[in-house]
Amino acid sequence: MSWGTELWDQFENLDKHTQWGIDFLERYAKFVKERLDIEQNYAKQLRNLVKKYCPKRAKDEEPRFTSCLSFNSVLNELNDYAGQREVVAEEMAHKVYGELMRYSQDLKAERKHHLQEGRKAQQHLDYCWKQMENSKRKFERECREAEKSQINYDRLDNDINATKSEVEKAKAQFYLRNHMADESKNEYAAQLQNFNAEQWKHFNNAIPHIFKNLQDMDERRTVKLGETYRSFAEAERRVIPIISKCLEGMVSAAKAVDMRKDSIIVVESFKSGFEPPGDFPFEDFSQNLSRAGSDGTISNTPKGDREGTPGPRSDPKHAMSRTKNKLWLFGKKPKWSVNMAPSLEDFSHLPPEQRRKKLTLRIDELSKELQKEMDQRDALNKMKDVYEKNPQMGDPSSLQPKISETICNMEKLRSEIHKNETWLSEVEGKQSSRGDRRHSADNHHPTPPGRESPEGSYTDDTSQEHHTPHKRPSPPQPGQPNPDPHEFDDEFDDDDPLPVIGHCKALYSFDGQNEGTLVMAEDEVLYIIEEDKGDGWTRARKQSGEEGYVPTSYVEITMEKNSKGAVTYI
Repeated sequence: MSWGTELWDQFENLDKHTQWGIDFLERYAKFVKERLDIEQNYAKQLRNLVKKYCPKRAKDEEPRFTSCLSFNSVLNELNDYAGQREVVAEEMAHKVYGELMRYSQDLKAERKHHLQEGRKAQQHLDYCWKQMENSKRKFERECREAEKSQINYDRLDNDINATKSEVEKAKAQFYLRNHMADESKNEYAAQLQNFNAEQWKHFNNAIPHIFKNLQDMDERRTVKLGETYRSFAEAERRVIPIISKCLEGMVSAAKAVDMRKDSIIVVESFKSGFEPPGDFPFEDFSQNLSRAGSDGTISNTPKGDREGTPGPRSDPKHAMSRTKNKLWLFGKKPKWSVNMAPSLEDFSHLPPEQRRKKLTLRIDELSKELQKEMDQRDALNKMKDVYEKNPQMGDPSSLQPKISETICNMEKLRSEIHKNETWLSEVEGKQSSRGDRRHSADNHHPTPPGRESPEGSYTDDTSQEHHTPHKRPSPPQPGQPNPDPHEFDDEFDDDDPLPVIGHCKALYSFDGQNEGTLVMAEDEVLYIIEEDKGDGWTRARKQSGEEGYVPTSYVEITMEKNSKGAVTYI
């Protein structure tokens, strides 16, 4: 149905209707803007929520419980969900709100143009009507004047007292007025014909064309609204599959919670590796009392005391120390063990099982770093070979500093790995020996008095945790007689090898003929495990694990910074 034929006389109403249509479109655009603002704020709040509850711990301190890992997965999925809400807001901003605002501006310009054309056509028709009205009023006025002149002529012509000149003058005036009335009549007829023609054009050509353009504009506005309604829904529907995957990920995370695994992790995390304490020994404090025992008196005095033979006396302080050390494993730990225990490089402040795990993890990390350095060394050597074969590609000597640095890094890493492997073997050796010691205790083998820790537990006296070094005799100098063959062997009787405190490079070869000395070739790299104490000899270890003394003047020594484990002699 056409507006031009049905609404030819509703220009003002169509003006109002088209303005209402644009206002409605802008109102819908405002609705979309508020909706995308809600989406953006919702996504922002979700991201802030995820950020607030995400763990801020270091990577090695992240919880390994399935419930915590699942919660982290839920947070990650929620973060992805927030990202999809941002996608929805972005789609609405560009494909709906932005499009509506651009289309609204185009509609306003087009409507203004069509209405201006309609007003111009209306103004032209009004001008034609005014011309026709003016000619009509003129014709009417001339007709009245002609009628008056005719009445005046007839009156004078019938009046016997009127002179001939008056009659002739009235007659001439009558003819003049009739002529002017005829001219006005012709002009009025022409103007009327012109107005009717213009009015027909106005209501049959101009107005229908203008109204048709307004109708097309309004229909396109309606279609655009329908399209934006669909785009509004499509922006939401496009992200539904991804949102569904996010929700499925949350459900999968919920299913991944395993109470048995969490219980196992608790055991692995807090297992100390200690054995439960044994029975408390009876401490007889009545050995120094002089009393006469009768036949019917039960005496707890050891047999050796009753027969007059002095037996070994137990040290009450040592016994109390052992008791105290056993008790804190199951009761409240001393404050120094909880709050003041230093974080040592060898993790000796940790229980055996936890120490073993930490050392194993560190060895794995050092091994990975060593492999990287080895790969880099191989790559540099290959590049050096290419440069040597093709000098135009580069200078081989320019790679030597980098190769030397890489080799030095490799040696440091090997030293660190060996040091940590030594500590690890110490832990594993102590753990493997517990069963033997406990079995020996169960078979009632006597334990010699002195330091004893309950299955590797800590004692208050930290000095008891280390082996007491022996006084090392001076190694043989050239030209002196060979020392006792077992003189250097005493240095290697310790169960735990000494940690590496540096490395050295042999400047000369050394045959190592004496006992306790170490054979080395020129340019060979060795590990330093004990510094020169002023006697001209340095204790070293080969990569194969063989240890011995080498002349300090034969090697170029590089000490490690912040090295631990150096033995101090008193």
